[in-house]
Amino acid sequence: MIRLMSWELSKFGKNLCEGSGIGELMDDLGEALAGGGDVKMLGGGQPAHVPEMDVVWRRRMEEIMAEPGGLEKMIGNYDVPAGNEAFRMALAKLFRKEFGWEVTHENFAVTMGGQTAFFFLFNALAGRFDDGSRKKILLPLLPEYIGYANQSVGADFFEALPARIEKTGPHEFKYRVDFDAVNPGEDIAAICVSRPTNPSGNVLTDDEIERLRGVARAKGIPLIIDNAYGAPFPNVIFSEVTPVWDEGMILTLSLSKIGLPGTRTGIVVASKEVCRQVSSMTSIVGLANANVGQEILRPLVESGEILRLSKEVVKPFYEERSRMAQSLFAGELSDSVPYFIHRSEGALFLWLWFEDLPITAKELYQRLKKRGVLVVPSEYFFFGLPEGSDWKHTRECIRVSYTMDVETVEYGIKVIAEEVNRVYGF
Repeated sequence: MIRLMSWELSKFGKNLCEGSGIGELMDDLGEALAGGGDVKMLGGGQPAHVPEMDVVWRRRMEEIMAEPGGLEKMIGNYDVPAGNEAFRMALAKLFRKEFGWEVTHENFAVTMGGQTAFFFLFNALAGRFDDGSRKKILLPLLPEYIGYANQSVGADFFEALPARIEKTGPHEFKYRVDFDAVNPGEDIAAICVSRPTNPSGNVLTDDEIERLRGVARAKGIPLIIDNAYGAPFPNVIFSEVTPVWDEGMILTLSLSKIGLPGTRTGIVVASKEVCRQVSSMTSIVGLANANVGQEILRPLVESGEILRLSKEVVKPFYEERSRMAQSLFAGELSDSVPYFIHRSEGALFLWLWFEDLPITAKELYQRLKKRGVLVVPSEYFFFGLPEGSDWKHTRECIRVSYTMDVETVEYGIKVIAEEVNRVYGF
């Protein structure tokens, strides 16, 4: 008989091996996409299969297959840890032309998805230092992306500031940065925001970004912007904004939301020094990055076609889906329910706030799960608050994705509304 062994985990091991919100979310997503029962997945970050984009990806694979040695080179060769040089040169040319940024291919580093980029960046900048001191990442607009929460190899990794809530309509609200509270101490290593914000679909204004740049510059720390949904691609952003970057900033992009999540391709735009550091981490953790996403996208970046597709295909698709989902909620939720939908300015979700919700968001999630509808409860997105904080807003929201087929979204929203109406007694 073989005796099962159980070894003690380090603090780092416990943080990564004993479950997380993002892990539960991806398990739910995988089960739903694999057809595990009649599950309606309205919680994950799975992008939609936009028909026009699927045609593009199939065409690119056919072109690669038709090129002598193209397939063999793509799947049979290691590339340099920083990413394919031709791909990075194409990115540099695009960003110089589109935004006038002074960048070369050395200002770009490829990672195995945006999630990996943040694991590298957060742990390189924050944590414990040689002198015994500790530094944290400042999140100036909570709620923030669920995938950051367990990135630390240590503990006490984030300092987060609750957003100001501004009611902007009968059933609409918007988060604002509380700049009176943004005052990084000596223990802050970097400021980080997502734009558009995951989970709320909030887009920080140009003024808010400029003010955060000024704070970071004055403190001599980087401002990190998670641009997974932003411009110039995939451009799932419904308001007019100006992308900005300088060597005091770190910008991350991803190929996932343009429609290539399976290729696991993230992009870091930063100083040459930071990109060399990211490349070093890639070589240690994974030797090199996946080639497939870079090879699929490279000609589209070189020609600028990626800009047209993002602006004319991807953005309108999600903007229409957002309008549809908001209309469905308005039709299904009782007007007596004190619900507010965050102003939809981008990304793939609606963020619903049920003021004075009689149960917790996690309890609502469990009720919906029993009926085969998966959302994400708000508790996962409010990490980094001071110990003992009891902001009830953290238990009153859910994130709802509108990327699945229309029938799934319609059914899911109907079930959500039925449960919420019932909870409030309507």
